[in-house]
Amino acid sequence: MSKIQKHYSLSPFGKPLHSLIYEWRKIWNPEWFQGSRRKEKYFEGWYFKNVSQSGEYCWSFIPGVSLVGENAHSFIQAINGKSGETYYFRFPAEDFSFSNKGFEVRIADNYFSEKGFSLNLDDGKNKFSGSISISDKIVYKATLRRPGIMGWYRYMPFMECYHGVVSLDHRLDGEITFNGGKMDFSNGRGYIEKDWGTSMPSSWIWMQTNHFQEAGTSFMLSVARIPWIRRTFTGFLGFFHHNGKTITFATYTGAIISELEYSQNTVNIIIKANNYLIEIYGKNKSNGALKAPVFGEMDRVIHESIDASIRIRVLSLGGNLIYEGKGESAGMEMVGNLSELK
Repeated sequence: MSKIQKHYSLSPFGKPLHSLIYEWRKIWNPEWFQGSRRKEKYFEGWYFKNVSQSGEYCWSFIPGVSLVGENAHSFIQAINGKSGETYYFRFPAEDFSFSNKGFEVRIADNYFSEKGFSLNLDDGKNKFSGSISISDKIVYKATLRRPGIMGWYRYMPFMECYHGVVSLDHRLDGEITFNGGKMDFSNGRGYIEKDWGTSMPSSWIWMQTNHFQEAGTSFMLSVARIPWIRRTFTGFLGFFHHNGKTITFATYTGAIISELEYSQNTVNIIIKANNYLIEIYGKNKSNGALKAPVFGEMDRVIHESIDASIRIRVLSLGGNLIYEGKGESAGMEMVGNLSELK
């Protein structure tokens, strides 16, 4: 893992960032810190999901920043996917800094990048320490037409919330100590995505897993109520990656949700894409309470499972089966009034 560099002094909490090259390049690099010119009612956070090779340990760590007046601060959230327990470590806003050369962020003595992360967290009650390295990363390729998973919506300057996929799947190595107990993540699997903007949507369903029987297979879907020029609509985006090929299905690709049914802890969705029919069934397990932003303020409580399961079938429009499998150690959120999504 690379060491922290001196260029972290260029941050929105210290000297203003004047690099026009950085401001331009970050559009096609959603993993980079996006808020270099935002000072108020803004949030940004990265979601690092980590599962050990045996599946015994399943933890997600969320570093981020919340910029709201006197309550501006940086933070690191942690969620134990097996128990649903969550932890929120709060830091001054000035403890957050970022690289102007790529995806690297630091919060006090904690470091996160596309190559791995290190933790040094201690609030007097709970303590995390250790480091994880990342290798064999599968990325979501950005193009001029599609600068990330949001497609052309990424170019819209008035979106409530933006979404980025940093790593569809990667290998983990290293260990983390939690309250004196060591957790070995050697040869484990990980996933990284992020959000930034002013607020999370009023309601959404999010599902993700890269723990299918076949290594390197990964899936994510997000369905949300989207504010849009004095009205709202249900939009969605997602991908399925298998055998080196990524299938993107989203509102902007012309795909549609033909079926959406849900209960308290299950969801069933059928998506008709241009060339595919995608059938998805998710089942929630342990839930943990996380903080989410409203106008940048981290005062909304949502519940997430990272021990769910997702079954997926991908067929051609002609009915030929392309893939069928079940993903474990899945992330799943069902938030707000889901009837808005129909």
